This record gives sequence, structure tokens and C-alpha cells, in this order.
Amino acid sequence: MRIQALCRQLGYEFKQADLLRQALTHRSYGTPNNERLEFLGDSALNCVIATRLYQLHARLPEGDLSRMRAHLVKEQTLSEIASSLQLGDHILLGEGELKSGGFRRPSILADTLEAILGAIYLDGGFGEVERVISMLYESLLKTLDPKALGKDPKTLLQEYLQGRKIALPQYGVVAIRGEAHEQHFQVECLIPDLNIRSSGEGKSRRAAEQHAAQNAYQLIIRD
Repeated sequence: MRIQALCRQLGYEFKQADLLRQALTHRSYGTPNNERLEFLGDSALNCVIATRLYQLHARLPEGDLSRMRAHLVKEQTLSEIASSLQLGDHILLGEGELKSGGFRRPSILADTLEAILGAIYLDGGFGEVERVISMLYESLLKTLDPKALGKDPKTLLQEYLQGRKIALPQYGVVAIRGEAHEQHFQVECLIPDLNIRSSGEGKSRRAAEQHAAQNAYQLIIRD
């Protein structure tokens, strides 16, 4: 039942169920594992994202297109998509990786998502994997700003507000959890003029503020 839920989220039903199982099998679990499928999925992903960017940004030069593609296919982006699919609940891991929290590790999540894309390519062809990738990346492709790449969220948010003569955001610590040597911060970002309130978390106040700023910026550009 859980695998069926994953297939519904992907919008794809496998004809060869063993391909999906292989895509979800980390090398620590045994063989066949997902490393070869990851290779295929990585290639398909780069091709599809490059094509979509070429279609969506007709006037952008090669350098900007390359930076955008690199941002969309990097480990962090892939792991965030994988987390939204709750992919960690489905990955088959060896006992050691399972105990160390491998199902939450960004590298494992990203690699597994690429392996699934490789499995879809083998199972249904390029047209199907192109459709699934386009669906998974739809919102990211629509909201990605080439001018924002390389800037941290607080700087990006500040420049956006200053450009529109809106008062800068106010950051405040909401909670600090954990021991002194391993604290976890929760921070709130307020933009009263836009009625925006967002929160963020991190292992330092700075990291939590960056997270809160990122969430605030996403709320703004969605509206």
C-alpha cells in the first residue's frame, strides 16, 4: 500500500515492479542496488531540465541557463523534492545506515530520487520520465529567478523589499532547544507591511534566520 501511495505521488505506475524495488535499494542493503539506475536518472534529469529551461527562458544566455540547471539538479534540491514525497519511508537500507538515520540523509534521498527516474525511463521510456520530472519541478521552474542564484535568502529578501520601498523584516528568536553544546534555534521573520509571518529553524541563530527569510520570500512570490 505504501508503494502504491508513492506511485500516485509520482503519477506513474510501474509495469516492472522489480525496477522500482531496485531503485529504492541502497547499496548497504544488498544487490541489485540503485547505483546504475541513479546514473541513468541523472542523465535523464539533466536533459529534461536543460530542455525546459531552454523553452522557458528564450533570451537567457548559456551561462545563466547552466547556473539555473545546476541549482535545480543539485543534491539539496533533489533531497527536498524527495522529502516532499516522503521517500525516506520507502528506501531499503542496511542495518548500519538505518540506525544512523540514512533515510534522512540528503545524499541518499537525492540519489534514490535519481534512481527512480532511471527506473521510470527503463520502464516507460523517455516521454514518461520527462512527464514525471516536469510535474515534480513545475513550481520550481515557475518561481526560479536567475538573478537570485548565488544570493543567500536574507540578502535576497532585503533587496526585494528595498526595491519596493518596504520596511525591512524583523527577526526574533522564538525558542532555543537542546543543551548548550548542541542548541537548536527557532526564529520568526515578520514583514508587517505585507502581513507576512514565517518561521525557520537551524543549529545557529543565523541559520534559523536564513531559513525564516527563505520561507518569507517564498510566501511573497507565491502571492
